[in-house]
Amino acid sequence: MRIEPADLREMQLFKYYRLVRKWACKTNGLNDADLELLIYFDCIGRFTRDDYIKGKYLMSWDKNRWERLRSDGWIDVWRHRNRTTIKYSIFTTSFKCKQLITRIYKILLGYEDIPITEANVFYKNKTYTDKVFNKAIDDMIKDKNR
Repeated sequence: MRIEPADLREMQLFKYYRLVRKWACKTNGLNDADLELLIYFDCIGRFTRDDYIKGKYLMSWDKNRWERLRSDGWIDVWRHRNRTTIKYSIFTTSFKCKQLITRIYKILLGYEDIPITEANVFYKNKTYTDKVFNKAIDDMIKDKNR
């Protein structure tokens, strides 16, 4: 079965994408470009450093992004290079990354809600932006068409 643009519009899949993306980034200490690059990698499956170089052209410049994502546990080595028969390492997104992306998909599809407990990063209402995001989250949860 092939999904058509009208199907995506009817599902309203991207209606709350910005809100969910902001929640995921703030909760996990990522920026928008990091998250979108991780989604790109998750779609590829296994990737090389060369795939990262190709993918980063779509993102804002960040010299340390690769090492930060690896050291923070978002990217794992699937196969190490051995300098003789295997010329380059192959990477994959980590379990932690796959769980986050799956949760984003579930929230966008309406299977889950963004948590509204005290653990929510916007709960403390320190800034005007936090208050706006809390209101948007409440509206998203109350949306019956989601």
